[in-house]
Amino acid sequence: MPTPKERAAALPFWSQPVDPQPLHGGITNTNFVVQQGGEKFVVRIGSDIPVHGVMRFNELAASQAAHACGISPEVVYAEPGAMVIRFLEGKTFSEEDIRNNETLQRILPVLQRCHHELPRALEGPVLAFWPFWVMRSYTSQLRKDNSRVVPTLPHLMECNDKLEATVGTIEVVFGHNDLLGGNFIDNGERIWMIDWDYAGLTSPLFDLSNLASNNELSEEQERWLLENYFEKDVTDHLWLRYSAMKCASLLRETMWSMVSEIHSSIDFDYVAYTNKNLERFEAAWASFQKL
Repeated sequence: MPTPKERAAALPFWSQPVDPQPLHGGITNTNFVVQQGGEKFVVRIGSDIPVHGVMRFNELAASQAAHACGISPEVVYAEPGAMVIRFLEGKTFSEEDIRNNETLQRILPVLQRCHHELPRALEGPVLAFWPFWVMRSYTSQLRKDNSRVVPTLPHLMECNDKLEATVGTIEVVFGHNDLLGGNFIDNGERIWMIDWDYAGLTSPLFDLSNLASNNELSEEQERWLLENYFEKDVTDHLWLRYSAMKCASLLRETMWSMVSEIHSSIDFDYVAYTNKNLERFEAAWASFQKL
């Protein structure tokens, strides 16, 4: 079986021999940068990941639609297990970058375009992303795997049920659902979103809380996001529902890492990532219970 690098080099898209160079930082796929002629491309190598609900037909459709509405780079070639995307020169954000108020002001309209304009460009079937169902699926998988975290699962599922009931009825949008700093690139002219592995139909509250929880925004920044996204004052009811979804975002990231500890072959310290996100979840859960 070819290695990921060999697979990337052998794609029929190339008109001449290429030497893919590892692009570090991803914790779901294996990525490479390839230079051909005067152009650079990113090659994403990765098959479906059923335990995480990652299906490449969905990622491809979302990536193409995101490019069509001007928020993501162009996909120039795709085949099962591989995708070639134009390389974007620019700055990849850190958590600290996201916490900059001016950056948040630039991110918000990109997120709104994702939610409301991207779906008009979608073709074919797409997935739904409902974090509470995802976490129930993770629970079943972790029990099958006899994970080290099995004793904690009853408590986490009690939290999951309460959070879902609190969120209640939702508006459905098409979300990115993985708003880590590294999934934004600033090329100096505008901000782009990349990596659509987990994209799907969801509540806008998930992306908003996911952006906040992944990047540790302040409460003032969170309230600014809600007020400007929905264009109305933040009521106690909206804040409660948002806070519940923020807990769900943190719990989903935690359980994603718990499953990845067992199933991922990428060289990454998932145990440390699990512990960091579990601490964030427990802190958010404690604050939520006081509302």
